[in-house]
Amino acid sequence: MKRKVLSVMLASAMLATMFTGCGDSSTTDSNAAATTGNDAAATTTEAADTDAAKTDAAGGSVYYLNFKPEQDQAWQDLAATYTEQTGVPVTVITAADGTYEQTLKSEIAKTEAPTLFQVNGPVGLANWKDYCLDLSNSEIYSHLTSDDYALKNDAGEVSGIAYVIETYGIIYNKTILNDYCTMDNAVISSPEDINNFETLKAVADDIQARLDEINDQFGYDLKGAFTSAGMDGSSDWRFKTHLANLPIYFEYQADGIGTTKEIKGTYLDNYRDIWNLYINNSTCDPAELAAKTGDDSRNEFLAGQAVFFQNGSWEYGNLTADGTFTDDDLAMIPIYIGVGDEANQGLCTGTENYWCVNKEADEADIQATLDFMNWCVTS
Repeated sequence: MKRKVLSVMLASAMLATMFTGCGDSSTTDSNAAATTGNDAAATTTEAADTDAAKTDAAGGSVYYLNFKPEQDQAWQDLAATYTEQTGVPVTVITAADGTYEQTLKSEIAKTEAPTLFQVNGPVGLANWKDYCLDLSNSEIYSHLTSDDYALKNDAGEVSGIAYVIETYGIIYNKTILNDYCTMDNAVISSPEDINNFETLKAVADDIQARLDEINDQFGYDLKGAFTSAGMDGSSDWRFKTHLANLPIYFEYQADGIGTTKEIKGTYLDNYRDIWNLYINNSTCDPAELAAKTGDDSRNEFLAGQAVFFQNGSWEYGNLTADGTFTDDDLAMIPIYIGVGDEANQGLCTGTENYWCVNKEADEADIQATLDFMNWCVTS
Protein backbone atom coordinates (compact mmCIF):
# COMPACT_ATOMS: atom_id res chain seq x y z
CA MET A 1 0.00 0.00 0.00
CA LYS A 2 1.27 3.46 -0.85
CA ARG A 3 1.70 5.87 2.03
CA LYS A 4 3.18 9.31 2.43
CA VAL A 5 4.24 11.17 5.51
CA LEU A 6 2.77 14.64 5.37
CA SER A 7 6.09 16.43 5.17
CA VAL A 8 6.70 14.92 1.74
CA MET A 9 4.12 17.33 0.40
CA LEU A 10 5.85 20.53 1.47
CA ALA A 11 5.80 23.31 -1.06
CA SER A 12 9.07 22.65 -2.85
CA ALA A 13 8.04 19.08 -3.52
CA MET A 14 4.64 20.17 -4.80
CA LEU A 15 6.10 22.62 -7.28
CA ALA A 16 8.76 20.14 -8.37
CA THR A 17 6.12 17.71 -9.60
CA MET A 18 4.71 20.19 -12.07
CA PHE A 19 7.62 22.14 -13.49
CA THR A 20 10.66 20.82 -15.29
CA GLY A 21 12.62 23.78 -14.02
CA CYS A 22 12.46 22.16 -10.60
CA GLY A 23 13.04 18.53 -11.61
CA ASP A 24 11.38 15.57 -13.26
CA SER A 25 8.28 13.90 -11.89
CA SER A 26 6.38 10.66 -12.13
CA THR A 27 3.37 11.95 -10.20
CA THR A 28 -0.02 11.05 -11.63
CA ASP A 29 -3.33 12.76 -11.01
CA SER A 30 -5.55 10.06 -9.51
CA ASN A 31 -8.32 12.16 -7.99
CA ALA A 32 -9.35 15.80 -7.89
CA ALA A 33 -8.45 17.53 -4.64
CA ALA A 34 -9.60 20.72 -2.99
CA THR A 35 -6.51 22.58 -2.10
CA THR A 36 -4.86 25.42 -0.43
CA GLY A 37 -1.85 27.48 -1.53
CA ASN A 38 1.78 26.73 -0.87
CA ASP A 39 4.81 28.37 0.68
CA ALA A 40 7.56 29.26 -1.75
CA ALA A 41 11.23 29.98 -1.18
CA ALA A 42 13.26 32.19 -3.49
CA THR A 43 16.95 32.67 -4.09
CA THR A 44 18.63 35.23 -6.29
CA THR A 45 19.63 34.00 -9.72
CA GLU A 46 21.29 35.84 -12.54
CA ALA A 47 18.54 34.84 -14.94
CA ALA A 48 15.81 36.02 -12.61
CA ASP A 49 17.52 39.36 -12.11
CA THR A 50 17.95 39.84 -15.83
CA ASP A 51 14.34 39.03 -16.66
CA ALA A 52 13.02 41.16 -13.83
CA ALA A 53 15.18 44.11 -14.83
CA LYS A 54 13.50 44.10 -18.23
CA THR A 55 10.10 44.15 -16.56
CA ASP A 56 11.12 46.96 -14.21
CA ALA A 57 12.29 49.02 -17.15
CA ALA A 58 8.87 48.61 -18.71
CA GLY A 59 7.22 50.00 -15.58
CA GLY A 60 5.01 47.03 -14.90
CA SER A 61 3.69 45.83 -11.56
CA VAL A 62 1.89 42.82 -10.14
CA TYR A 63 -1.33 42.60 -8.13
CA TYR A 64 -2.06 39.08 -6.90
CA LEU A 65 -5.43 38.32 -5.33
CA ASN A 66 -4.63 35.37 -3.06
CA PHE A 67 -7.20 32.68 -2.31
CA LYS A 68 -6.02 31.23 1.01
CA PRO A 69 -5.81 33.29 4.22
CA GLU A 70 -3.46 30.79 5.86
CA GLN A 71 -0.91 31.47 3.11
CA ASP A 72 -1.04 35.26 3.28
CA GLN A 73 2.22 35.76 5.17
CA ALA A 74 4.09 33.37 2.91
CA TRP A 75 2.99 35.32 -0.15
CA GLN A 76 3.72 38.68 1.49
CA ASP A 77 7.26 37.49 2.23
CA LEU A 78 7.68 36.15 -1.29
CA ALA A 79 6.44 39.41 -2.82
CA ALA A 80 8.85 41.41 -0.69
CA THR A 81 11.74 39.19 -1.75
CA TYR A 82 10.88 39.60 -5.42
CA THR A 83 10.58 43.38 -5.13
CA GLU A 84 13.86 43.57 -3.21
CA GLN A 85 15.65 41.57 -5.90
CA THR A 86 14.06 43.17 -8.94
CA GLY A 87 12.48 46.51 -8.03
CA VAL A 88 9.17 45.36 -9.49
CA PRO A 89 6.24 46.20 -7.17
CA VAL A 90 4.19 43.17 -6.15
CA THR A 91 1.01 43.67 -4.16
CA VAL A 92 -0.67 40.69 -2.54
CA ILE A 93 -4.22 41.06 -1.27
CA THR A 94 -5.79 38.07 0.45
CA ALA A 95 -9.54 37.50 0.41
CA ALA A 96 -11.21 36.59 3.69
CA ASP A 97 -11.98 32.91 4.10
CA GLY A 98 -14.93 31.87 1.93
CA THR A 99 -15.23 35.23 0.14
CA TYR A 100 -12.87 34.83 -2.83
CA GLU A 101 -15.45 34.93 -5.63
CA GLN A 102 -17.18 37.92 -4.07
CA THR A 103 -13.86 39.71 -3.56
CA LEU A 104 -12.68 38.97 -7.09
CA LYS A 105 -15.92 40.34 -8.55
CA SER A 106 -15.39 43.54 -6.61
CA GLU A 107 -11.68 43.90 -7.35
CA ILE A 108 -11.85 43.03 -11.05
CA ALA A 109 -14.15 45.99 -11.64
CA LYS A 110 -11.63 48.48 -10.25
CA THR A 111 -9.16 50.51 -12.27
CA GLU A 112 -6.29 48.81 -10.45
CA ALA A 113 -7.64 45.28 -10.88
CA PRO A 114 -5.78 42.09 -10.01
CA THR A 115 -3.31 41.06 -12.68
CA LEU A 116 -3.06 37.56 -11.22
CA PHE A 117 -5.99 35.65 -9.75
CA GLN A 118 -7.18 32.09 -9.20
CA VAL A 119 -9.97 29.82 -10.38
CA ASN A 120 -10.88 26.44 -8.93
CA GLY A 121 -10.99 24.37 -12.08
CA PRO A 122 -13.60 24.24 -14.86
CA VAL A 123 -16.40 25.52 -12.62
CA GLY A 124 -14.43 28.61 -11.66
CA LEU A 125 -13.18 29.10 -15.20
CA ALA A 126 -16.76 29.30 -16.48
CA ASN A 127 -17.21 32.47 -14.46
CA TRP A 128 -13.92 34.13 -15.44
CA LYS A 129 -13.00 32.78 -18.88
CA ASP A 130 -13.48 36.18 -20.52
CA TYR A 131 -10.75 37.65 -18.31
CA CYS A 132 -8.17 34.89 -18.75
CA LEU A 133 -5.11 35.50 -20.90
CA ASP A 134 -4.16 32.62 -23.17
CA LEU A 135 -0.99 31.25 -21.57
CA SER A 136 -0.19 28.82 -24.39
CA ASN A 137 2.91 30.77 -25.42
CA SER A 138 4.02 31.80 -21.95
CA GLU A 139 7.34 30.73 -20.47
CA ILE A 140 5.69 29.26 -17.39
CA TYR A 141 3.59 26.97 -19.57
CA SER A 142 6.73 25.67 -21.25
CA HIS A 143 7.91 24.32 -17.89
CA LEU A 144 4.89 22.06 -17.33
CA THR A 145 5.70 18.37 -17.35
CA SER A 146 2.15 17.47 -18.37
CA ASP A 147 -0.89 19.14 -19.87
CA ASP A 148 -2.83 17.65 -16.95
CA TYR A 149 -1.68 20.76 -15.08
CA ALA A 150 -3.12 23.16 -17.69
CA LEU A 151 -6.71 24.39 -17.47
CA LYS A 152 -8.05 24.88 -20.98
CA ASN A 153 -11.15 26.63 -22.25
CA ASP A 154 -13.53 25.35 -24.90
CA ALA A 155 -11.27 26.71 -27.64
CA GLY A 156 -8.28 24.79 -26.32
CA GLU A 157 -6.51 27.88 -25.02
CA VAL A 158 -4.56 27.60 -21.77
CA SER A 159 -6.59 29.78 -19.42
CA GLY A 160 -4.94 28.67 -16.19
CA ILE A 161 -1.93 26.82 -14.85
CA ALA A 162 -1.99 24.70 -11.71
CA TYR A 163 0.34 26.17 -9.12
CA VAL A 164 0.12 23.54 -6.41
CA ILE A 165 -0.29 19.79 -6.18
CA GLU A 166 -1.72 18.46 -2.94
CA THR A 167 -2.68 15.15 -1.44
CA TYR A 168 -5.42 14.07 0.93
CA GLY A 169 -6.50 10.92 2.71
CA ILE A 170 -6.88 9.81 6.32
CA ILE A 171 -4.17 11.22 8.57
CA TYR A 172 -3.52 9.05 11.60
CA ASN A 173 -1.72 9.30 14.92
CA LYS A 174 1.03 6.70 14.60
CA THR A 175 1.75 6.56 18.33
CA ILE A 176 -1.82 5.79 19.36
CA LEU A 177 -2.42 3.36 16.53
CA ASN A 178 0.82 1.49 17.23
CA ASP A 179 -0.12 1.24 20.91
CA TYR A 180 -3.54 -0.11 19.96
CA CYS A 181 -1.83 -2.80 17.87
CA THR A 182 -0.10 -4.15 20.99
CA MET A 183 -3.36 -4.74 22.83
CA ASP A 184 -4.83 -8.18 23.40
CA ASN A 185 -7.28 -9.08 20.62
CA ALA A 186 -6.41 -6.03 18.53
CA VAL A 187 -7.86 -6.32 15.04
CA ILE A 188 -4.48 -5.62 13.43
CA SER A 189 -0.87 -6.15 14.42
CA SER A 190 0.47 -3.17 12.46
CA PRO A 191 -0.92 -0.02 10.79
CA GLU A 192 0.33 -1.53 7.54
CA ASP A 193 -2.51 -4.05 7.81
CA ILE A 194 -5.06 -1.34 7.02
CA ASN A 195 -5.27 -1.60 3.26
CA ASN A 196 -9.00 -1.88 2.59
CA PHE A 197 -12.32 -0.59 3.83
CA GLU A 198 -13.23 -3.79 5.65
CA THR A 199 -10.10 -3.62 7.81
CA LEU A 200 -10.41 0.13 8.38
CA LYS A 201 -13.97 -0.36 9.58
CA ALA A 202 -13.00 -3.25 11.85
CA VAL A 203 -10.22 -1.19 13.44
CA ALA A 204 -12.37 1.92 13.90
CA ASP A 205 -15.25 -0.07 15.36
CA ASP A 206 -12.91 -1.85 17.78
CA ILE A 207 -11.20 1.34 18.90
CA GLN A 208 -14.56 3.01 19.45
CA ALA A 209 -15.77 0.08 21.54
CA ARG A 210 -12.60 0.03 23.64
CA LEU A 211 -12.02 3.73 24.28
CA ASP A 212 -11.99 3.37 28.06
CA GLU A 213 -9.71 0.35 27.91
CA ILE A 214 -7.25 2.15 25.63
CA ASN A 215 -7.26 5.27 27.78
CA ASP A 216 -6.72 3.29 30.97
CA GLN A 217 -3.91 1.20 29.52
CA PHE A 218 -1.96 3.96 27.79
CA GLY A 219 -3.06 7.14 29.56
CA TYR A 220 -4.75 8.71 26.55
CA ASP A 221 -7.87 10.86 26.39
CA LEU A 222 -9.43 9.29 23.31
CA LYS A 223 -13.03 10.26 22.62
CA GLY A 224 -13.44 8.57 19.25
CA ALA A 225 -11.69 6.72 16.47
CA PHE A 226 -12.34 9.63 14.09
CA THR A 227 -12.41 13.37 14.64
CA SER A 228 -15.80 15.03 14.25
CA ALA A 229 -17.02 15.07 10.67
CA GLY A 230 -18.39 18.57 11.10
CA MET A 231 -20.93 19.96 8.68
CA ASP A 232 -20.20 23.59 9.42
CA GLY A 233 -19.05 25.44 6.30
CA SER A 234 -15.46 25.44 7.54
CA SER A 235 -15.45 21.63 7.58
CA ASP A 236 -18.08 20.22 5.22
CA TRP A 237 -15.93 20.62 2.10
CA ARG A 238 -13.96 17.61 3.32
CA PHE A 239 -16.99 15.43 2.67
CA LYS A 240 -18.99 17.29 0.01
CA THR A 241 -16.00 17.47 -2.33
CA HIS A 242 -13.03 15.45 -1.13
CA LEU A 243 -14.89 12.38 0.09
CA ALA A 244 -17.41 12.63 -2.74
CA ASN A 245 -14.57 12.46 -5.25
CA LEU A 246 -14.02 8.79 -4.42
CA PRO A 247 -17.33 7.30 -5.66
CA ILE A 248 -17.27 9.63 -8.66
CA TYR A 249 -13.69 8.70 -9.51
CA PHE A 250 -14.44 4.99 -9.41
CA GLU A 251 -17.60 5.44 -11.48
CA TYR A 252 -15.66 7.37 -14.13
CA GLN A 253 -12.98 4.68 -14.07
CA ALA A 254 -15.50 1.87 -14.46
CA ASP A 255 -17.29 3.65 -17.31
CA GLY A 256 -14.10 4.80 -19.04
CA ILE A 257 -15.15 8.47 -19.08
CA GLY A 258 -13.61 11.77 -18.03
CA THR A 259 -16.75 13.80 -17.54
CA THR A 260 -20.53 13.48 -17.47
CA LYS A 261 -23.53 15.72 -16.97
CA GLU A 262 -25.11 13.26 -14.56
CA ILE A 263 -23.59 10.48 -12.51
CA LYS A 264 -25.32 7.12 -12.22
CA GLY A 265 -24.50 6.76 -8.53
CA THR A 266 -22.87 3.36 -8.95
CA TYR A 267 -20.86 3.70 -5.75
CA LEU A 268 -23.07 5.94 -3.62
CA ASP A 269 -23.70 3.08 -1.21
CA ASN A 270 -19.95 2.98 -0.62
CA TYR A 271 -19.99 6.72 -0.03
CA ARG A 272 -22.70 6.22 2.57
CA ASP A 273 -20.72 3.42 4.22
CA ILE A 274 -17.56 5.48 4.76
CA TRP A 275 -19.64 8.43 5.96
CA ASN A 276 -21.45 6.23 8.45
CA LEU A 277 -18.09 4.90 9.63
CA TYR A 278 -16.96 8.46 10.33
CA ILE A 279 -20.03 9.59 12.23
CA ASN A 280 -20.62 6.38 14.21
CA ASN A 281 -17.02 6.25 15.44
CA SER A 282 -16.60 9.92 16.17
CA THR A 283 -15.56 12.10 19.08
CA CYS A 284 -19.14 13.35 19.32
CA ASP A 285 -22.72 12.27 18.84
CA PRO A 286 -23.87 12.48 15.20
CA ALA A 287 -26.57 14.95 16.24
CA GLU A 288 -23.83 17.47 17.11
CA LEU A 289 -22.13 17.43 13.72
CA ALA A 290 -24.12 20.27 12.16
CA ALA A 291 -22.33 22.80 14.34
CA LYS A 292 -18.87 21.21 14.41
CA THR A 293 -16.18 23.23 12.63
CA GLY A 294 -12.95 22.45 10.87
CA ASP A 295 -11.08 23.86 13.86
CA ASP A 296 -12.97 21.49 16.15
CA SER A 297 -11.84 18.52 14.09
CA ARG A 298 -8.22 19.65 13.97
CA ASN A 299 -8.12 20.49 17.67
CA GLU A 300 -9.52 17.08 18.57
CA PHE A 301 -6.71 15.45 16.63
CA LEU A 302 -4.09 17.76 18.14
CA ALA A 303 -5.37 16.93 21.63
CA GLY A 304 -5.06 13.20 21.02
CA GLN A 305 -8.81 12.68 21.22
CA ALA A 306 -8.99 10.76 17.92
CA VAL A 307 -6.79 8.40 15.94
CA PHE A 308 -8.01 9.27 12.43
CA PHE A 309 -8.53 12.66 10.76
CA GLN A 310 -9.62 13.01 7.13
CA ASN A 311 -7.64 15.88 5.67
CA GLY A 312 -4.67 16.66 3.48
CA SER A 313 -1.07 17.73 3.15
CA TRP A 314 -2.02 21.37 3.75
CA GLU A 315 -2.65 20.45 7.41
CA TYR A 316 1.03 19.66 7.96
CA GLY A 317 1.90 23.14 9.18
CA ASN A 318 -1.07 23.27 11.54
CA LEU A 319 -0.26 19.89 13.06
CA THR A 320 3.45 20.54 13.59
CA ALA A 321 3.55 24.27 14.23
CA ASP A 322 3.78 24.17 18.02
CA GLY A 323 5.68 20.90 18.25
CA THR A 324 2.61 18.83 19.14
CA PHE A 325 3.51 16.42 16.34
CA THR A 326 6.69 15.62 14.47
CA ASP A 327 7.06 13.72 11.22
CA ASP A 328 7.48 10.54 13.22
CA ASP A 329 4.04 10.99 14.79
CA LEU A 330 2.04 11.32 11.58
CA ALA A 331 1.19 9.26 8.54
CA MET A 332 -1.59 9.09 5.98
CA ILE A 333 -3.52 6.22 4.42
CA PRO A 334 -5.88 6.32 1.46
CA ILE A 335 -9.61 6.78 1.95
CA TYR A 336 -10.93 3.28 1.40
CA ILE A 337 -14.57 2.89 0.36
CA GLY A 338 -14.56 -0.78 -0.61
CA VAL A 339 -14.04 -0.36 -4.36
CA GLY A 340 -11.24 -1.29 -6.71
CA ASP A 341 -7.79 -2.72 -6.02
CA GLU A 342 -7.57 -1.34 -2.51
CA ALA A 343 -4.31 -3.07 -1.62
CA ASN A 344 -2.61 -0.95 -4.28
CA GLN A 345 -4.68 2.20 -3.86
CA GLY A 346 -2.77 5.43 -3.52
CA LEU A 347 -3.61 8.73 -1.90
CA CYS A 348 -5.86 11.23 -3.65
CA THR A 349 -3.56 13.66 -5.43
CA GLY A 350 -4.32 16.56 -7.73
CA THR A 351 -5.19 20.23 -7.92
CA GLU A 352 -8.13 22.54 -8.33
CA ASN A 353 -6.32 25.86 -7.94
CA TYR A 354 -5.06 27.53 -11.09
CA TRP A 355 -3.25 30.81 -11.73
CA CYS A 356 -4.93 33.05 -14.30
CA VAL A 357 -3.61 36.28 -15.75
CA ASN A 358 -6.03 39.16 -16.30
CA LYS A 359 -5.92 39.88 -20.01
CA GLU A 360 -7.66 43.23 -19.41
CA ALA A 361 -4.63 44.54 -17.48
CA ASP A 362 -2.06 46.90 -19.01
CA GLU A 363 0.49 45.18 -21.23
CA ALA A 364 3.35 46.15 -18.93
CA ASP A 365 1.52 44.70 -15.94
CA ILE A 366 0.70 41.52 -17.84
CA GLN A 367 4.38 41.04 -18.70
CA ALA A 368 5.40 41.81 -15.13
CA THR A 369 2.93 39.23 -13.90
CA LEU A 370 4.14 36.57 -16.33
CA ASP A 371 7.72 37.24 -15.24
CA PHE A 372 6.76 36.97 -11.57
CA MET A 373 4.94 33.67 -12.10
CA ASN A 374 7.90 32.25 -13.99
CA TRP A 375 10.29 33.38 -11.26
CA CYS A 376 8.17 31.68 -8.62
CA VAL A 377 8.76 28.28 -10.20
CA THR A 378 12.26 28.65 -11.64
CA SER A 379 14.24 30.83 -9.21
